[in-house]
Amino acid sequence: MTTVRPLAACPRAPARSDRSGAFAEPSHLRRLGWAVTGAAALAVSGCGGGGGGYNFPVIGATPAPSPAPSPAPAPAPAPAPATSSLSGVAATGAAFAGAHLTVVDKTGTTVCDTTTTPQGTYNCTLPATTQAPLVITARRGDQVLYSVTASTTGGNANVTPLTTIVVSRLSPAGDPSQLAAAIKAATRVVDEASIKAGVSELLLLLKPLLDVLGDKIDPITGAFSADGTGHDRVLDSVSVSVRPDGTAANIEITLRLVPTGGTDAAPVSITFRSSDATPPTLPPVTPSQLPTPGVAEAIASLLTRLTACYALPLSQRVNAPNDTAAVTGGPANVIAPACRTVFLGDDPASYLSGSSKVGRDINNAGSFAGLFRPGATGVVFDQGAIGFYRPNGDVVLKYHTIDVLGNATFDTLVARPVGGVLKLIGNQYVYSASVRPSVEDREFINSPAFDYVATGYNLFVANINDSGGNPLFAKVLVTAPDGQVYTLKPTVGNSYLGLTNSAGVLVSVTSILRLAALYRNSATAGNPADREGSVFLGPAQLNDAQLVALRDEGVWSMEFFHVDATKPNVVQSYRTLKRAPTRGETLQIRFLALTPEARSTLVSITSVSKSLTFGATSATVPNVFDFSIAGQPAWSVPEGSVPAINFAIFGRAPTVGGVAGARFDDGAGLASQARTAKVLCTPQSIGDPHCDTAATGVLQYAQGTSFNYMQLNSRSRDQLELFKGIAFYTYTP
Repeated sequence: MTTVRPLAACPRAPARSDRSGAFAEPSHLRRLGWAVTGAAALAVSGCGGGGGGYNFPVIGATPAPSPAPSPAPAPAPAPAPATSSLSGVAATGAAFAGAHLTVVDKTGTTVCDTTTTPQGTYNCTLPATTQAPLVITARRGDQVLYSVTASTTGGNANVTPLTTIVVSRLSPAGDPSQLAAAIKAATRVVDEASIKAGVSELLLLLKPLLDVLGDKIDPITGAFSADGTGHDRVLDSVSVSVRPDGTAANIEITLRLVPTGGTDAAPVSITFRSSDATPPTLPPVTPSQLPTPGVAEAIASLLTRLTACYALPLSQRVNAPNDTAAVTGGPANVIAPACRTVFLGDDPASYLSGSSKVGRDINNAGSFAGLFRPGATGVVFDQGAIGFYRPNGDVVLKYHTIDVLGNATFDTLVARPVGGVLKLIGNQYVYSASVRPSVEDREFINSPAFDYVATGYNLFVANINDSGGNPLFAKVLVTAPDGQVYTLKPTVGNSYLGLTNSAGVLVSVTSILRLAALYRNSATAGNPADREGSVFLGPAQLNDAQLVALRDEGVWSMEFFHVDATKPNVVQSYRTLKRAPTRGETLQIRFLALTPEARSTLVSITSVSKSLTFGATSATVPNVFDFSIAGQPAWSVPEGSVPAINFAIFGRAPTVGGVAGARFDDGAGLASQARTAKVLCTPQSIGDPHCDTAATGVLQYAQGTSFNYMQLNSRSRDQLELFKGIAFYTYTP
């Protein structure tokens, strides 16, 4: 029988305690402040739950109470954001090993920061937040390569001189270093279509070379190895320059051809502006004109062998009684097979470069003088790359060295291919000379309105004296790639020959052919050549188009005339790796800089005299020039600059009887980490009056010797000489 029970009042809720069995909110819900709903809410509805004051009637037996509901399960964690991998090869023909590589995305965020492997490869894991396009930069010393990709889902993006051209064409003012910032600022639209268009354009201008070598890969996305084959052989076959000038970039592609007929032919190249609508196409080429496959690998092998030689202790490299003291010697004193076998015929005596043979004299002069010094133990030779071929087939290669203290230099070597191996031979020239492009930043610390930059070439010829202390040369005629002829002549007291004016008169002693210049201050009227006529000794200033026409790998010749007219003239030729920069290109270069303390100190001691003059000689405190601020740095090396390798001062011997003394220059070699310098007096001839030993028995600057100009000299990987000049003398508007 069914019993209907009367409605009862709601029971009083029991007191809540930890043991009451009442619903406890799961900790993860309490933390997040979620509302309590669902089954837990139903368990407290009916009485006191705001749903009315009565229970529903129960028919039949009262059922057992339901068990307390389980807490709601925690939500599953969100999946980790997806990442992707970007990889590629950085190469110039040789692997771009040890380069600092970064990837910057559309927002300006660096999404990868890594170092390329010895094979030039890299691999980046890109975060899921990466936004395309991506700009890739690979930097090693003063050499920088660029690339770009519109993909954030991974893939391949090579970084080479050719991809740098694509980036330049996409960049504002043709400057690849500015593309990432332009993308972030939305002033440049770079997408898959624009990148593909740039690549197609590049392939078209390279077509004659690509057809000969059978290379069909995309320079950015294609797979290749830096091993001298396939696309890497294309890189071996060209030299690329991308030079921004503030308006656009001057782009030059030079074919690395093996000369025929034993002559130093003019370079074969194309030039165009990054802003040009239609770049020109390379001229036709045949396989026999191109570098032999594997030349970059042969260069790397040669440098590895040189490193192994210098890894040996001093007494194992050369005849030396111990490993701690430098010795003098010549080719026959090189005893280690690891050292002898790097030279042609496994004989160091076969090497000759600009009159210099393998060895070391008491002045530390000689080719590979480091073989005879303990401080050179552990020097590493690396970063090898082909420069160009000489008429006889010898290879001029670029290289870098770094010692155990971190001091680094760039230079070139001449090697001969022998059975697939390169052997050192030198240029086999009998006189020490060179032609290198140069740029100059001349700072007038006492009249800064006249600070200027200049560009041209350093026509260096060592001033050789005979046994009587007299110059060996009467003159040297230098013929430029454009046919212009310049004359160099010697003078007593200088270590190099000076450039004459158009009348053949040596009005000052400079070897720098300044072809173009401009004041840094645009408000300063005129041209530096108007006031500095003694150092601007060439013809009328060249414009930028004329400078560009000189081309990379331009050929110069020097004809040496002897004082002894019975000696036949000697002709030596020189091919530059790069041309001189234009004015606009020069303004983009970062030069060495005086520290503020050095500048203020120099101003305080030269503002009146406009020079520095040595006082009385002393045996205990001899006259030398110490360029430091109480031992602290006198100059700095801004990021992107090349450290100095030499410091020099220029002045005159003492005035006698109202007649100005002879001009002189003295210098000191510098380690790349040096920021101070000390210069000692160096006599250039017998009885050179700017030095004195008679009064004290100690070689030093003579009393009254003075100088009004100083210079720091750097040299880039491509043998561009960078001069930071500090002038004490002044000009007035």
